[in-house]
Amino acid sequence: MLGLPITDEQIQEMVNHLDNIDFKMAAEEEKKLRHDVMAHVHTFAHRCPRAASIIHLGATSCYVGDNTDLIVLRDGIDILLPKLARVISRLANFAEQYANLPTLGFTHYQPAQLTTVGKRCCLWLQDLCMDLQNLEHARTKLRFRGVKGTTGTQASFLQLFEGDHNKVEELDRLVTEMAGFKSAYLVTGQTYSRKVDIDTLAVLSSLGATVHKICMDIRLLANLKEIEEPFEKDQIGSSAMPYKRNPMRSERCCSLARHLMTLIMDPLQTAAVQWFERTLDDSANRRICLAEAFLTADIVLSTLQNISEGLVVYPKVIERHIRQELPFMATENFIMAMVKAGGNRQDCHEKIRVLSQQAAAVVKQEGGDNDLITRIRADPYFSPIQEQLENLLDPSSFTGRAPQQVVKFLKEEVYPLLTPYENQMDIKIELEL
Repeated sequence: MLGLPITDEQIQEMVNHLDNIDFKMAAEEEKKLRHDVMAHVHTFAHRCPRAASIIHLGATSCYVGDNTDLIVLRDGIDILLPKLARVISRLANFAEQYANLPTLGFTHYQPAQLTTVGKRCCLWLQDLCMDLQNLEHARTKLRFRGVKGTTGTQASFLQLFEGDHNKVEELDRLVTEMAGFKSAYLVTGQTYSRKVDIDTLAVLSSLGATVHKICMDIRLLANLKEIEEPFEKDQIGSSAMPYKRNPMRSERCCSLARHLMTLIMDPLQTAAVQWFERTLDDSANRRICLAEAFLTADIVLSTLQNISEGLVVYPKVIERHIRQELPFMATENFIMAMVKAGGNRQDCHEKIRVLSQQAAAVVKQEGGDNDLITRIRADPYFSPIQEQLENLLDPSSFTGRAPQQVVKFLKEEVYPLLTPYENQMDIKIELEL
């Protein structure tokens, strides 16, 4: 097509032996040559004697290695995207199911204004949706290294085509297209910029932070006995304490997510120390960190999907925790109701302050239950609002717009993101942990 003396017979010979690789010979050649790419060039040439003279013509090792890495990055992202979408889908179902179930909110891990179980899950979902969008963006902006030569100048290909710049550009375009990329980087050194690796692993490390936060929340909720991850019939939580139900899956996610978060440091340092057009101290590092990042993200997402498909909620426990804290949170409502009934705001505030401190002493010093409501019922001062107390203590009146926020968020932000993956949603994860 472009006028090089390469025959159809040579091309067909290489096609015929594309998957017929003599790995034993390649290993022997690499031991002798100390060069992985040239070991495979020699091995492939042995399989294809007619094509031996044109194999690797004009190319450099990074033409093979870097272009392959970009294909692997792209394909790795394509594997992770539907996995992440499935996790989002499962948690979206959970959020919708529990959109109206009140639960204690926590700030500083201290009881705060009520939210709902579904609304809290939407906080997880929001981060996961950001991760999905970031991963899609990383996938979209990936480009091919293409045909660039030893230092990125395309000099060897320009020589092959006897100074014809158009043919060099056309070869670059054709190779890029055949590899499934829409475009190639217009300038490179011997390698593509190692900032590409930074951008990719930054997204995966960010996903690690998201998963760690979600699973840490689940572990804390498991301690409160409000929510539990799946627990098998014969599963053992502790070798010494048979009653324990440890959140083992969430713990594993946190452990692996921490590792995933740290991997971003490798490409950051690699990009920083590349000399001029390239230095080879990037190679061994990248062979580890890039693969580990994708493998770690993969198992973390599989495990989180398994968790999200089997989360167990205990409404009665949640209700008990609300009852322990709600009387204090409801005091402002009591004051407003008393003022509407003709009372004095400052007098009511002082009455409730005294009763609240007495109730708090029972909880903290005696280990008893919060009896503030019993004290208010027994105080004649509050007789004007006695019949209103039950309504004033309805947990659903303290959740604000949480249920409505869940519905709107799922409809406008979550479900549209999942549309491209709707044909990949039925896969269920069974883990052997």
